[in-house]
Amino acid sequence: MQKIKTIEDVRRSHLCTGCGACASLEPQRFTMVDVADEGRRPALKKDAAPETGLGMAACPGIGLQHDYDVSDTELLSELGPAWGPVYRVIEGHAGDPAIRFAGSSGGAATALALFCLEQRGMRGVLHTAADPEQPYLNRTVFSRDRSGLLGATGSRYAPSSPCEGLDQVAAADGPCVFIGKPCDAAALQRAQQQSSALRENTGLAIAFFCAGVPNTSATLELAKHQGAKSPDHIKSLRYRGNGWPGNWTLDYRDEEDKAQSSRMSYAESWDFLQKHRQWRCYVCADHTGEFADIAVGDPWHRTIGPGEMGSSLIVARTRRGLELLQAALDAGYLEMVSDDPSLLPRSQPNLIAARGNLWARLSVMRLFGACTPHYSGFALLPFWLRELSLVDKMHSLLSTVRRIFRKRLLRPVAVAQHPQPAQQEIPRPFHSRAAKAAREEVDIHV
Repeated sequence: MQKIKTIEDVRRSHLCTGCGACASLEPQRFTMVDVADEGRRPALKKDAAPETGLGMAACPGIGLQHDYDVSDTELLSELGPAWGPVYRVIEGHAGDPAIRFAGSSGGAATALALFCLEQRGMRGVLHTAADPEQPYLNRTVFSRDRSGLLGATGSRYAPSSPCEGLDQVAAADGPCVFIGKPCDAAALQRAQQQSSALRENTGLAIAFFCAGVPNTSATLELAKHQGAKSPDHIKSLRYRGNGWPGNWTLDYRDEEDKAQSSRMSYAESWDFLQKHRQWRCYVCADHTGEFADIAVGDPWHRTIGPGEMGSSLIVARTRRGLELLQAALDAGYLEMVSDDPSLLPRSQPNLIAARGNLWARLSVMRLFGACTPHYSGFALLPFWLRELSLVDKMHSLLSTVRRIFRKRLLRPVAVAQHPQPAQQEIPRPFHSRAAKAAREEVDIHV
């Protein structure tokens, strides 16, 4: 098994999450680029400075470690083994109707961020938005008002690197809000150990539930199938929002330069995109933002009625998150539907089995000599023993062996010296052999 000592080793070993923390902590060495078939990845700058180790110290790709006080009596201890630290679970939504409608699931993350800006005097929000020039890509933005937040609502099922902007938080003249994926929140927590300014200026960390990051090629392939013959034809792309859960909506110019629009349901689009997730997402122990102050997701514990307004599952994971959640409720930025710890396991029942599957995947990968992340403070084996049937156990083991060879996990990722920009990549045909093989992949859907 290859020893992982550098950021380049992380990427070559299929373990990079694309968070961007290394680019923020070592800006003289790394810059983030979008590699169409991989995701957002750190690339060496010309005349790059030597690696300092700061990026490696913050890297969530190589592993995660829980060190919260499990004896805290205010924690919901019954949820800890499966869900990490939890102080409170509610279902609610933004009090602002426009934010509620635009958000993927009730607009809770946007509403919380706006509360921090307007009522707590926080200086800005570091988060992700669509790239206006290439709307199939994401960019990291630092918003300071409602307009900036509202313009970036809706899930972005494409690679993003919000931690590449952590220097903006560290340089701010006061506390800021961070919004990102679970791995991004974990990277932020680690990066705070390397920077006192970042630690002092993080006023609230929000993570959204995540089932994995599809690569850019997947989005381009789906857009081509829906009518956009090339990336340059894409004018806007929205994955979710403007309703719950919202539609995958593509606006493009056809070959006669006429404006066209195509829609797919969230379920249809995700069914395709999730089969093109980066490998690190298949061996992730945290799909629900266990290292954030507050995590938000969909309350899938019930059937969504036609035309129903959005609703959010909101999990307070730290005392700071608990206090800000209640303050946002009191101020009307959030409205509560129900307050019930069972909402979390009822909304994401598949994740219990996913913890057991993860133990099997990691064990098989180690047996074959593939690189694996290290997890400390996560209960995995008990769920493998208790939650999976014998058939599920066998499927988990055998499917991991198959993936090791199909995804070439025993071979280092070939890193191009000068990666091509994503917009220059030509998507594989929608019905190609590779796409057909990808569609045979079956995995969790958070």
